[in-house]
Amino acid sequence: MTRLWFIRHGPTHARGMVGHSDIAADLSDLEAIDRLEALLPKDAPVLSSDLSRAVRTADALQKSRPRLPHDPDLREMHFGEWELREHDEISAETPDLAFAFWDRPGDVRPPGGESWNDLCRRADRAVDLLAEFGGDVIVVAHFGVILSQYQRAAGLRPKEAMAQRIAPLSLTRIRAGADWAVETIDHHP
Repeated sequence: MTRLWFIRHGPTHARGMVGHSDIAADLSDLEAIDRLEALLPKDAPVLSSDLSRAVRTADALQKSRPRLPHDPDLREMHFGEWELREHDEISAETPDLAFAFWDRPGDVRPPGGESWNDLCRRADRAVDLLAEFGGDVIVVAHFGVILSQYQRAAGLRPKEAMAQRIAPLSLTRIRAGADWAVETIDHHP
């Protein structure tokens, strides 16, 4: 069994849809980072997506823990032409597509971007490799990636999973392996 300690990266303060854009995280709340770091297993390896907001958050939490290479499969969903644009703007431009994307997540894609199912396949590929480790693994990732694994472990439909909040610098712990289970979700120490 592997226990995955998913941490959502620090806040970006961006107003639009941030997927593959490499926007820095605000890691100025040192007390929150220290409280979160204190909860994490001391000898567990740390890895993150290759986007700087996840990398820098992992750096802040690593301490003396071993580090695994950054994994681009742990990136946030690619929003294509919707990247860095606000929901109201997108809805005004393509109302039917925007509605379908959120109301019927699955194979609906933003122009030039990924669908929910695309994201899940990519994240599952990365997490399946981590599940072979055994023990504890700390994964600093993004809202969509964490929700995809929450959906998987809880046996939910995409729309049900997407209704769950995952705040920046929160912990979601998932047991992976023969008996997937959600142990903690969106925990704020």
